[in-house]
Order: sequence, then structure tokens, then C-alpha cells
Amino acid sequence: MYELYDISMPIHSGMVTYKNKSEKQPAIRVVQNFIQASAYESRIDMDMHTGTHVDSPLHMLPDGGTMETIPIQRLVGSCRVLDVTAVEDKITKDDLERFAPQKDEFLLLKTRNSLTDDFGSGFVFLAADGAEYLAAAGVRGVGIDAPGIERDQSGHPTHKALFEASSIIVEGLRLGDVPEGAYFMVIAPIKVLETEAAPARALLFSGLKTE
Repeated sequence: MYELYDISMPIHSGMVTYKNKSEKQPAIRVVQNFIQASAYESRIDMDMHTGTHVDSPLHMLPDGGTMETIPIQRLVGSCRVLDVTAVEDKITKDDLERFAPQKDEFLLLKTRNSLTDDFGSGFVFLAADGAEYLAAAGVRGVGIDAPGIERDQSGHPTHKALFEASSIIVEGLRLGDVPEGAYFMVIAPIKVLETEAAPARALLFSGLKTE
């Protein structure tokens, strides 16, 4: 037996978006209903960075790769959830050193963002020195329960430090019900190709036997 955690952000009108920007809100409309036709259909207009999503290097690096350059295998496998809910503003190297990140680990940062449904524009983020520390450790990827992995940092050094180390970035996770520890992770971005990001469904499994 295993326990399943859906750590994806629900997509709906009025959801939390990056700095609560209205242009990041998804627009969902009915194309046809049963009064007009024999089938019900709807359409969504959504920013690629709304909700749970994976960033590709092109997001911040002019010569960076698109979503098709990220093998799905790198988004499936073991991961570790780190509880940093005591951090009030930004996650620094000092906050991360006690976790001793290892090469090829995929780390998910559980912050106080996950403890509320309305964390607003002052969300907890990963500071540049924290990103540089994780990049130097050689982590495979970093996920965070915020609409962005950084905010208010000139030049986007957090994104760039991770991308330049070939680390994957996942944003918009919801980790409120997930205890700190090791899990089997499945993050499945929709299969778009020439884009800088893609919405994703993200799942964690506890106690799953993989052998």
C-alpha cells in the first residue's frame, strides 16, 4: 500500500497568481452547452506560469532550451520534501545547509506558503545564495510552493543559477499536507514543445515500492 499526495494547484477563477496579477488569471469559458449542441465543451486561456508548472531554461536564458529539452524521466523518481516553514521571507544558504543536499537530488521546498490559500504578493521564495548553494551541490531540480521561485531580485539570479547548473525548476506546488521526508515523485507537464514553461500535474507517493 502507498499514500498519494496531489501537490498540484487547482486552476480556477480567482486563484492565487504571481503577485496577484490579474493578467495571470485563467479565463475559462463555455464554448457550447446542451442547449446549443449535443456535447458540452469549454476553453481555457491561461498563462503558462499560472498554477503548478515547470519552467524551462528559455524562461530566463535567451539561448536556453524549451520544454522539449527537459526529458520527462528527470521529473519522475525519488525526491525529498524539506520543511522550511519557519522561514519568514526568503530561503537562504544558511536555511538549507542543515539538509545537506546531494548530487542529483530533487528537492521540494515546503514553506509557509502552503499553510494558507492566500499568501499574496509577499510569498516566501528561494534567495540567490540559496539557489547558488543548491546548484553547486548538483541537485537535479528544485520545486517550491510559491507562484515563482523568486521575487523582487534584479536580474533573476535564482532562476539563472539553477538553469545554468541544468537544474529543473517547478513552481506552484501545494505541500501543506505533506510531511517532510522522502517520496516518489511524478511531475507531468503537458507535452508542449517550443515554450518556456508548461502547466503540470504533480503527485507524490509515500511507501511506494519501486523494485
